[in-house]
Amino acid sequence: MVCLLLGIGAGQAANELIRPVYEARTQLFVATRTGAGTAELNQGQSFSQARVQSYAAIVATRQVTEPVVRELGLRTTPEQLASRITAEVPLNTVLINITVRDTSPLSAARIANAVAARFGTVVEQLETPKQAAEPAPSPPAGDPAAEADPAPAPVSPVSLGITERASVPSAPVSPRHLLNLAAGLIGGLLLGAGVVALRETLDTTLKTSEALSELIALPVLGSIPFDKDATKQPLATGAAKHSTRAEAFRKLRTNLQFAQVDDRPRVIVVTSPVPGEGKTNTAANLALSLAEAGIVTCLVDADLRRPCVARTFGLVQNAGLTTVLIGQARIEEVMQQAGSRLSVLTSGAVPPNPTELLSSDRMGELLRELAGRYEAVIVDTAPLLPVADTVGLAPLAQGALLVVRASKTGRDQVRSAAESLSQVGVRTLGTVFSMAPLNKGKGYGYGNYGELPAPRPSGRRKEAAEPAVTHLAGEK
Repeated sequence: MVCLLLGIGAGQAANELIRPVYEARTQLFVATRTGAGTAELNQGQSFSQARVQSYAAIVATRQVTEPVVRELGLRTTPEQLASRITAEVPLNTVLINITVRDTSPLSAARIANAVAARFGTVVEQLETPKQAAEPAPSPPAGDPAAEADPAPAPVSPVSLGITERASVPSAPVSPRHLLNLAAGLIGGLLLGAGVVALRETLDTTLKTSEALSELIALPVLGSIPFDKDATKQPLATGAAKHSTRAEAFRKLRTNLQFAQVDDRPRVIVVTSPVPGEGKTNTAANLALSLAEAGIVTCLVDADLRRPCVARTFGLVQNAGLTTVLIGQARIEEVMQQAGSRLSVLTSGAVPPNPTELLSSDRMGELLRELAGRYEAVIVDTAPLLPVADTVGLAPLAQGALLVVRASKTGRDQVRSAAESLSQVGVRTLGTVFSMAPLNKGKGYGYGNYGELPAPRPSGRRKEAAEPAVTHLAGEK
């Protein structure tokens, strides 16, 4: 649209800036002086048609333009005037059309008539035979015969007559407003198409989950749609529990469970190639979704560079993973609850050596201890490419999820991240395509939510059937 508007603006600017040019036209007829016989008339017609093209080439010569400039007192040179004069000969005719262009309509008509008159004179002079134009020798004095019969004056075999004098034009021939606007419109469209093609050529980001799957040959376990409210409400709970985004996390949970039926991993690392791809939101909502399904889950914030889990859940950050790793507290002393089946181990204080802590033997022991206590352990880690934290931590887990943001992460970045996990022997379970464009269709075809309503139990059965996954900020 910007290129289209620029093109139209350029066309309108051309209409405003170009000075109007007027065009005056005159016409001449080339005749041959012959006898009245039919044969002589035919010969004269053939002679005129044969030479009329050559006459047209003389119109813009200096012999014509220089006298016209002098006669009309024009403020231009003969060469400049010649560039504004054109002559054409209609096919199989003895007519010559002379056209003159000028910024003044009156001046264009005056110049065209003056050029036509001078042109006729020049052609007749050129066609006058030289031998006839040479003066005859003086007769002897006293010769009565010579005095009685003087030599005939030289006569040109052709004559040019003006059949149509130039009139003052009423409208300019340039600029052509509609033509310039149309040219600007077409130019803007072509420029826009070129920009789009160039952008698509230079853009190496992934637009669809299919492209992601083809690039690194890993299954896409979930496609999380973009939600403008995710920044304010990152957790798909409360009113957002029945949103399309929440349903996408449930689908991710289901795909993850069915993808590894024979050897289901308990400790799963969630990472991404670069920052800002939604890995923390994915890890947090995946853990909530697992707990919602009745799976006792633990979420560990192992991103010791920019920890975000505590802020996401509204929990205490100062005591957590690093506190346990350095031996200042036990796991149960710093573990916080975010629901009846979801426990969160925040990052703790940010250490000066996160890579060494995360790849240490103590970290491996902690993960094995958590795997013995919980059915699923989701570990949020740092991005793969900027730092080496995840490369040292991932081999201690039983699987990894790679989060890739739609239309942001480059192909080379995704490929490098997948190769980094593969080189250290990490079992990559699949990928998550985050912030994908949301389909225009609303819902899933079953009302506002894609599941059938659960029956309403009563008494103690009701309490057991509806476990509350509440958000208890700061509870330990």
